[in-house]
Amino acid sequence: MDCWKGAASHSWIYPTVIICANGFFTTMRPSESFLTPYLTGPDKNLTIEEVTNEILPVWTYSYLALLFPVFLLTDYVRYKPVLLLQGISLILTWLLLLFAHGVVAMQLVEFFYGMVTATEVAYYAYIYSVVSTQHYQRVTSYCRSVTLVAATVAAVLGQLLVSLAHVSYFYLNAITLASVSLAFLCAFFLPMPQRSMFFHRKDAPEPVPGPEKGPAAGAAHGPCSCREERSPDGAARAPSPQPQAGNSRPHRHTLSVLLQLGTDLRDCNGSRPLLYWSLWWALATAGFNQVVNYVQVLWDFRAPSHSSPVYNGAVEAIATFLGSATSMAVGYVKVNWDLSGELALGIFSALDAGSLLLMHFTDNIWACYAGYLAFKACYMLLITIATFQIAVNLSMERYALMFGFNNFVALVIQTILTVVVVDSRGLGLDISTQFLIYGSYFTVIAGIFLIRSMYTIISIKCRNTSVAAESTAL
Repeated sequence: MDCWKGAASHSWIYPTVIICANGFFTTMRPSESFLTPYLTGPDKNLTIEEVTNEILPVWTYSYLALLFPVFLLTDYVRYKPVLLLQGISLILTWLLLLFAHGVVAMQLVEFFYGMVTATEVAYYAYIYSVVSTQHYQRVTSYCRSVTLVAATVAAVLGQLLVSLAHVSYFYLNAITLASVSLAFLCAFFLPMPQRSMFFHRKDAPEPVPGPEKGPAAGAAHGPCSCREERSPDGAARAPSPQPQAGNSRPHRHTLSVLLQLGTDLRDCNGSRPLLYWSLWWALATAGFNQVVNYVQVLWDFRAPSHSSPVYNGAVEAIATFLGSATSMAVGYVKVNWDLSGELALGIFSALDAGSLLLMHFTDNIWACYAGYLAFKACYMLLITIATFQIAVNLSMERYALMFGFNNFVALVIQTILTVVVVDSRGLGLDISTQFLIYGSYFTVIAGIFLIRSMYTIISIKCRNTSVAAESTAL
């Protein structure tokens, strides 16, 4: 039995099963859809204003403060310790939610939850460090699918327990605590990676997966400054030469990694198409995170949970299903994204803006639910397209870097929105007015990309007309 386990642990199946189990129990949090009713209900007795303007902003601030150091730490300690740290943070979050009281205690909850979200980078990065490139596509599919299933199961379970079994929000949080504790236990059984993307590379790195092998599929369609450099004889090599472990002091190696990260980032942003997709990613993700963070407050404002039925879990389950369906649909749509991508970004961002403005102007909770469903489906559609368009032109290391940088920029923008719009030390606007701001924000995004797409299409048509005229003259 020990021999079998040892052999299995070195294959791709064993770590994939364990990391998927970890992802399932980490995401299976039935109480999350009912956080605002729990905080404003008899268990915690907090006001809507305290939750909106004093407690929830702490998550944004802690996430921003922790994201970059955790990103570097994740790669340096090779992922598994960060997954254990995530498990500890989740357990502390729900212990405080269950047994602590007061604004300060709930702000501490948001701090630890900021640690949880900052460490999420370790989930996908881990699996790429312990399986070979030919399995990237399969394990990515498994890892993403299991989190979507867990989110759906959690939302449905929470709604059924609340609506049919009349289970209190306190016991929903107890179930969540049990789930995240199982996730922490699963992380102990993960094999420790021997390499990482930046600090612990192999001397001879594996090739970037081809079109049929992984997330970088499609990278061979055309030249891009962000792809792997090539040696004079045409052979692919790693994005940068790596010093031998015995010939470099640790602090020099760390400095060389940071310098290489900066160089790679500069090269990637030198590609104009990548720059536009990344710009949309950062702007839209900031708005999306802000909406998701405060939408429960709006729902509680439109239909107070102490006097109205709460269907947050059902709405989140449907939203997750629609998001996964629209993401899957992208794989079957044959579109020239180089030509029509910016137009799609503009059109669907306009739909997002309309959904948020609907949520501001209506007093009907069902219209609010419908607006949220449309908003999340449009965002998930576009973020899938943006992810693919960026991934096809990058090596795995640079994709991870761009992913982290885009989310960091998004978090900076989100922090500015929080400080100005939400925080009691800023404008401290009421929740309905906040959604007017968010709708206007997406209107600006839509305007930017609609104007840009019209310029691109007109330029291409003029160029084609000029070429046709020259051909006729000849």
